[in-house]
Amino acid sequence: MKAPRFKGWFAKLPSLNLLQHRRVLEGLHPAVGLDQVVTLISEVRAPRRCCPRCGNERCYRHGFANDLQRYRCCACGRTFNDLTGTPLARLRLKAKWLAYSQVMLDSLSVRKAADRVGVHRNTAFRWRHRFLHWAKLDRPAALNGIVEAGETFLLESQKGSRTLKRPPRRRGGRAAKRGISSELDCILVARDRNGGTIDAVTGRGALTVAQLERDLLPRLDVQALLVSNSHVAYRAFARKHRIGHAAVNLRAGVRLRHLGSRAIHVQNVHAYHQRFKTWLLRFHGVASCYLPNYLGWRWALDGERVIAPEHLLRIAVRVINR
Repeated sequence: MKAPRFKGWFAKLPSLNLLQHRRVLEGLHPAVGLDQVVTLISEVRAPRRCCPRCGNERCYRHGFANDLQRYRCCACGRTFNDLTGTPLARLRLKAKWLAYSQVMLDSLSVRKAADRVGVHRNTAFRWRHRFLHWAKLDRPAALNGIVEAGETFLLESQKGSRTLKRPPRRRGGRAAKRGISSELDCILVARDRNGGTIDAVTGRGALTVAQLERDLLPRLDVQALLVSNSHVAYRAFARKHRIGHAAVNLRAGVRLRHLGSRAIHVQNVHAYHQRFKTWLLRFHGVASCYLPNYLGWRWALDGERVIAPEHLLRIAVRVINR
């Protein structure tokens, strides 16, 4: 639109009634959202862009497609944009991404999220796990000082699967076997006293030393004091890797004891378990294969680590074409 025509259109805005004002705002909102998303993507872009196929840094601009600048590699001839190689590649409706990020911060179910943003429920579900792809990996490099560790269990779920690997059961049912069995997903959570948290779905059934070596050892500082319940796996793990270890016997009713001037307990981990399970109830069941994504989602929300939709979108994009 040329400037004189735009000025004439803009001068008529005060004469619009309330309904017309709302229609104008509804029409402008997607364009504003698209501009915000494109600007944010350009800010997060890696300073040294390279070809996602061959890694060559020599590239030149090659037009626009889907509202993004495209580039062509001088070595292999591949074309790419700023989202190529990221979880958000090939997703459409960019103007609604910030609105959907706010939905994620509000922890809405798939259907409620779809209704608020104005997309199909399948799109809302697909976006949820694309946005969480990097969020589940956004963890502290190491846990220091006193590190509390504990496991909790959720009933294994194959929600959404077309073919079940077991006989079907009613939603919200119980395991057929008593105690800790292969019907339960084991979730390991470790937290230090500064709030740093790592978690992992270790597998089915009771916790083992091999699982601790895989999921906890790489993030555990060598000088850390590991505090846990009286499970034998923690004791064997700490002895094998010469890690300081203290245990509280919860079965005997011991919740707190002192080691010198340090308080030995696992209340921080148990509180995190409770917050996670309470928050998970709003989704009416979560498939076991998606549990790592929901753990990452809860960690992003816990303690208000992510409070703005722009921040969540930055985590979802992460580093582009590095």
